[in-house]
Amino acid sequence: MLCEVGHFLAEMLPRHLAAEHALCRGDADPRSETWSHRDPVTLFGAAVPVRRGWDDVSRTFRWLAGRFSELHHYEFELVSVGASGDLAYSVGFEHKTVVVDGKLTTYTLRVTQVYRREDGVWKVVHRHGDHVAHNTDHQDTAGRQSAEAEPATA
Repeated sequence: MLCEVGHFLAEMLPRHLAAEHALCRGDADPRSETWSHRDPVTLFGAAVPVRRGWDDVSRTFRWLAGRFSELHHYEFELVSVGASGDLAYSVGFEHKTVVVDGKLTTYTLRVTQVYRREDGVWKVVHRHGDHVAHNTDHQDTAGRQSAEAEPATA
């Protein structure tokens, strides 16, 4: 149902973008706020093997945020989305230029997220992210949700 998808995107997309911007600047708290703290939750991260349970997932977010220090550019390219009842999913690409471990780097992650509505609020319960090779051709089928990031200041 398009109406359900529209409501889901209106609530979740701005929170997702804000959380990813914060994470790429070294702050894991906004991402943690978008996630369910109720098991089961899982993470198949681009930088880590599978994580199960909120304790492992949140520890991974803090570790990951500690690796980032500056966000220069973040763009989320939404490929597909669906919502029905209290479950939803999104599929897309995250295009990033960030400082990781002190080095400026640009990369793209292919990301799938599953959401569960808890007490009327959408929460992430699963994320699978992996790196995309630079020569991978993909179509922008649903549009990019971009937000240019200003370079971080000291």
